[in-house]
Amino acid sequence: MIPSPQTRHDWSRAEIQALLELPLMDLLWRAQQVHRAANPGYRVQLASLLSVKTGGCEEDCAYCPQSMHHSSDVTGRPELEVEPVLARARAAKQAGAHRFCMGWAWREIRDGAPFEAMLAMVRGVRALGLEACVTAGMLTDTQAERLADAGLTAYNHNLDTSPEHYDRIISTRTYQERLETLQRVRRAGITLCCGGIIGMGEGIEDRAGLLQVLANLDPHPESVPINALVAVEGTPLEDQPPVDPLELVRMVATARILMPHARVRLSAGREQLSREAQILCLLAGADSIFYGDTLLTTSNPAVDADRELLAAAGVQAWEEARPPACV
Repeated sequence: MIPSPQTRHDWSRAEIQALLELPLMDLLWRAQQVHRAANPGYRVQLASLLSVKTGGCEEDCAYCPQSMHHSSDVTGRPELEVEPVLARARAAKQAGAHRFCMGWAWREIRDGAPFEAMLAMVRGVRALGLEACVTAGMLTDTQAERLADAGLTAYNHNLDTSPEHYDRIISTRTYQERLETLQRVRRAGITLCCGGIIGMGEGIEDRAGLLQVLANLDPHPESVPINALVAVEGTPLEDQPPVDPLELVRMVATARILMPHARVRLSAGREQLSREAQILCLLAGADSIFYGDTLLTTSNPAVDADRELLAAAGVQAWEEARPPACV
């Protein structure tokens, strides 16, 4: 019997960097031991992501094509209304998704009609028997409480990178503001979806620093997206070289060791990975993928390709673990 993995919240950066620098086979072996103990049956959650409000964001995140500060800004798409969003949620469920994630390109949640529509979407998604996740920037305690009352499963708010590298990526929101948003979500009783991005010019010490902040949150985020930069023309990071797939494997494996019971989600950048590289990420401990043809503004592998990928890996989806519909 594989022993239950130890949960810690006191990781040092040196310990984490040492994990990232292990010989790959040794790192995969350690991650596999943790993953098989924490995820018996080797199941993968399928999450679908929809951009409800696209472009025109006041933030200047260097990687994001939705920032009003960049020539890549995709402003112009109308904000989706409640019923079209729920229609997409129904289609996602029919295609096998277990979680439906909705994104708003906002610096912070806006009260009034847009927020009331968000609440209606959350209630509608939960009534379908899907987990509901929202990403919409910063929020107040009252907004977090109302989202919890509507049945929101998770709130996504990524840290993106290490505290030291952060100022090179974003200047319009501080790292501390991100941490305070996470605290508000926790106080409301909503689970956290919080991760980061590699390939933005950071060093291995920055990757260790990001993972240290995440792993020392108590409790750990329930979901940890690991993204590889998709360099979009018109953004300040458009000339960044592609991430070595094995570096993504290392991040996934290390995240799995540090946060045994979190869902480690293989997120942006997956379309650039070969089938073999994606299977290595699943082997390393990824137990969730975004499922569907698009993410917020970038493409994603097709549903049929993902089904073939999971079949080739011999991995089961979480179809039988759906939460009950809300009444």
